[in-house]
Amino acid sequence: MPMLTLNRHINAPPERVFALTTDVEAFPKVVPGIKKTELLTPGPVGRGTRFRETREMFGKEATETMEFVEFSPPTGYTIGCTSCGVEYRTSFDLRAAPAGGTDLVMTMDCRPVTLFAKVVSPVMGLMMKGTMRKLLEADLDAVKRAAETA
Repeated sequence: MPMLTLNRHINAPPERVFALTTDVEAFPKVVPGIKKTELLTPGPVGRGTRFRETREMFGKEATETMEFVEFSPPTGYTIGCTSCGVEYRTSFDLRAAPAGGTDLVMTMDCRPVTLFAKVVSPVMGLMMKGTMRKLLEADLDAVKRAAETA
């Protein structure tokens, strides 16, 4: 499956964008597609924090358990999960923009690990280019709006 990379310039400092995008409990308030979240790990969010996210995908609710596998405030983090035979890793890289604000780069990498996932990966690749891209673009637009109006 191909890697998907999306970019957004956000007129807010990296610290604000980082705080907003790692506040698991606020996800449903920020991103309309996310219906609810549940922290599974006590304490502050950081590397190893696990959470459950329920979002609307393709007209149905889907729930996944995710984990922060890398966490480097305020410059970036990576969230990982395994679902339907595919390992997902989504990295968020935040850079202070020369003219002010934050350049946010989101990279999603999907690796099929089961035979079934490997067989259907060409179809999944097409979904990454179309439907999934639109969904993630909408998520980033929502983050941009929230960060710029905070």
